[in-house]
Amino acid sequence: MQAHPIQRVVIVGGGTAGWMTAALLSRAFGPQLAITLVESDEIGTVGVGEATIPQIRHVNAFLGIDEDELMRAVKGTFKLAIQFNDWGRIGQSYLHAFGDIGLPLGLVPFQHYWLRDRHERGDAAPDLWAYSINAQACADHRFGRMERIGSSPMTGTRHAYHLDAGLYGQYLRQRCDPRQVRRVEGRIVDVALRGEDGFIESVRLAGGESIEGDLFIDCSGFRGLLIEGALKAGYDDWTPWLPCDRAVAVASERVAPMRPYTQSTARAAGWQWRIPLQHRNGNGHVFCSRFISDDEATATLLANLDGEALAEPRVLRFTTGARRLCWVRNCVALGLASGFMEPLESTSIHMIQSGISRLISLFPDKHCDAALANEYNRQTRFEYERIRDFLVLHYRATERDDSPFWRHCRTIDMPEGLAERIALFRRSGQIFRDGEELFTEVGWLQVMLGQGIVPQAWHPAADALPSAELDGFLGNMRTLIQRAVGTFPGHDQFVAAHCRAPH
Repeated sequence: MQAHPIQRVVIVGGGTAGWMTAALLSRAFGPQLAITLVESDEIGTVGVGEATIPQIRHVNAFLGIDEDELMRAVKGTFKLAIQFNDWGRIGQSYLHAFGDIGLPLGLVPFQHYWLRDRHERGDAAPDLWAYSINAQACADHRFGRMERIGSSPMTGTRHAYHLDAGLYGQYLRQRCDPRQVRRVEGRIVDVALRGEDGFIESVRLAGGESIEGDLFIDCSGFRGLLIEGALKAGYDDWTPWLPCDRAVAVASERVAPMRPYTQSTARAAGWQWRIPLQHRNGNGHVFCSRFISDDEATATLLANLDGEALAEPRVLRFTTGARRLCWVRNCVALGLASGFMEPLESTSIHMIQSGISRLISLFPDKHCDAALANEYNRQTRFEYERIRDFLVLHYRATERDDSPFWRHCRTIDMPEGLAERIALFRRSGQIFRDGEELFTEVGWLQVMLGQGIVPQAWHPAADALPSAELDGFLGNMRTLIQRAVGTFPGHDQFVAAHCRAPH
């Protein structure tokens, strides 16, 4: 037993970050933690995180959440992939689909056999996504839950969610036991630091109430009220690599079909997202203010909606980057308070989740040992930098030169290691995952191939398989996938049968 256990946790800020933190910490530690969450109805939340990646299902499992119940509550739909349109060239489209693609043979990854087949058969060879059950389901707007494809060793569908971020925060709040999590309404006007060590001692609200704690979690959004305002952690600006610095967002009427994937369409000075929910579509235009005005960006968004806009568009300003330190003394920053990666690969909610998981693994006592903080900061920095590199790949690996923005993107200096990763793949078809980075080899494979980086060679062992056996190996996989997808209902039918939200 620790001699000085943490007993009082104060979470500053609500929304997805604050309430996910409260729900997971209260579940992990039970009544030994008294959690106070301070939020103000005067301060809005940034609702750009409406698309997720499959790791969010670990949160459900840990909290004992029924998936269908969640989807009804957040008016959600299912997500199998992200569709990227016009990124490599105008008119070109590809998917970053979740889950596996094909099967390896022995120690040789699948893409080497596919590359050999593509070389031998040319345009007659099926594309890479013919070997992805998620991609084939997306093509028919179908959805189904499937762990394995029949009795084969091939994995089935892997899915995430499209959800209303505001409703998701409310849902997580309802999961919190009020005996463990106390919500306080109020706006923080002062942060008191202890004289002897600079730890946060308390926060004071506009109404005069002072709230003390042993550990403070900063979920205050871009402001970083504690981590930056009080503790001056510093911030690294990654705009030279990721030049977009604004987004305009608006909801629109939902129109058919209900796609089981997020859409990202490149525009002249940025890109547009489209996220299907049960009651509306979420839309946004991420752009670079050096190349387009707010009014022009808003007009571009409104001109490319599927349905009528349901509200006035709102413009958000951001600086892509990361806090230099996300754990300082007795304060840990989560969500937008820790940094911002544009929602190109739907990572914002995942980064909240991974930050909380990391905190639980390294949970301190009242002394907040610097060794724990250092390891937390090291792991967090690694995660941010690898996600940054993956996002930079989308901008840098383009053939577009039709606008000043895209001509600029083609000249962006790549972060250390990214150029080497691309060169290795181009020469040999090899991809290696770096430690516990978020995106897998299959993710890197799809984006690089999708944006025109084609390997010049493949693993020599792939040549050892006789041509007839290679044809059978690939053909059997395609047949199994098509049969499996044929058993799935339409995505809208699945939602209607399992998790239709009440009107």
